[in-house]
Amino acid sequence: MTAAGRHGPSLTLDDLNRALLARQHLLSPASSTPVAEVDHLVGLQSQAPTSPYPGLWSRLDGFRTDDLSQRFLDRSVTRIAVMRGTVHLVTADDALELPGALRPLLESGVRTGSAHAKALAGTNLDAVAAAARDLLTGSPLTSGDLGRLLGERWPDVHPQHLAYTARCFLPLVQVTPRGLWGANGPGTTTTWTTADAWFGRPSRALLDPDERAAALVRLVRRYLAAFGPATVMDAQRWSGLTGLRDAVGRLRPELVTFTGPDGKEYLDLPDAPRPGAGAPAPLVLVAEFDNLVLGHADRTRVVDDVRRKAITTVNGQVPGTVLVDGYVAATWKVRRVGTRPTTTPDAVAHLDVSPLGHTFTRAQRAALDARGTELLRFVAPEASEHVVTVTAS
Repeated sequence: MTAAGRHGPSLTLDDLNRALLARQHLLSPASSTPVAEVDHLVGLQSQAPTSPYPGLWSRLDGFRTDDLSQRFLDRSVTRIAVMRGTVHLVTADDALELPGALRPLLESGVRTGSAHAKALAGTNLDAVAAAARDLLTGSPLTSGDLGRLLGERWPDVHPQHLAYTARCFLPLVQVTPRGLWGANGPGTTTTWTTADAWFGRPSRALLDPDERAAALVRLVRRYLAAFGPATVMDAQRWSGLTGLRDAVGRLRPELVTFTGPDGKEYLDLPDAPRPGAGAPAPLVLVAEFDNLVLGHADRTRVVDDVRRKAITTVNGQVPGTVLVDGYVAATWKVRRVGTRPTTTPDAVAHLDVSPLGHTFTRAQRAALDARGTELLRFVAPEASEHVVTVTAS
């Protein structure tokens, strides 16, 4: 930490990097439960149903796939669209509350600007949501079945738009076996029900203005605990919401402020870990779609702009990444040779690592081989061989 700036003590980019890694439990693994970790992180992005498994493996000491699968089965966690309107793995409590705090964001998908909004013009969206709630409370349904049943009442609207309205207006969870390890192949159909029905208790999807204001304060506080120090814009980009300055204003008496490397004000919780730029950072394998690389407006604390553009695809896919000395240096992907699952004696699991303009030193390559082999044994324990390969940079 350097001299004080106009917003308080100055933080360097490396200061921000080490603070983020500490709060994400990537400087050293946490001795915690999967549910407690998912709660601390305010969920893990889960567009790919299996991505939270390596996401938790990278953060928790001794984590096994069954540790999370069992939490799906006992309904401690679920998958639901929340921050940025994307599917996240969250706790039961968050599935019941976060949609209420994020309601304007979630509803915007069918209210303004989109192809859905144009197709639904003139349709009573609240009535569609109410009808969908009744249908889903009776039994979980696929999107296709839900849209077809709603289409019987609104025959002039394509069923796809009707089903999407339900997803935006209601707290809809993806029921098991979706999300279970080993049960997410091409034949696994996504099936939905309401959070209320799934957890057997009422959601807080409809909040009055005071309740929502309090929920947003809690959300910003939790964001800072897992992603801070951060700017208001960072919190807005992570959540997908605009207008969080009022929530920050309400929270400000609890906060400390810093001057970031860009001269902007950075907010933080007083007792949150800030180990400093000199804290050692191990080589880390970060899961695909991980909020570590998505959770800020300015992501240079973990990935520079050139590499950020290199890992951002047109269709929104975010690959697994390799952190070297705290920063993204490469991407990784698991490739299986043999049958799926890899049960044949000659099946081989590969970790293909593609450097992003980075040349691994001998020590870094040794760390990559060791950690990469551990990851392969985690995701493909049945493979006869586990091979880490680095392509030419």
